[in-house]
Amino acid sequence: MTELCAAVSRLRRELAGHPADLRDRGAAEEELAALDAMVAAGVPEVPCLQRSLLLITGAVGSVSALAPALAEVRHVIELFGAQPAPGRGG
Repeated sequence: MTELCAAVSRLRRELAGHPADLRDRGAAEEELAALDAMVAAGVPEVPCLQRSLLLITGAVGSVSALAPALAEVRHVIELFGAQPAPGRGG
């Protein structure tokens, strides 16, 4: 959870500091805020994390300056998907 929070915060900061007028900036900012809320509420559901990642990637995935921060968010969300669900062998 800590890693996800840090990765989301980093991408939010980098997006806020990016000087270009991005058409989908608002959508990315909204979805990053939703990720923050999911983390604050407890263990988020993997499908919700993946949906948010898809929307954020669609909004800012072509911005090379944001690629490292976006890759970090993607990596942490993938770690959530790799964990077995509670009560299922884990």
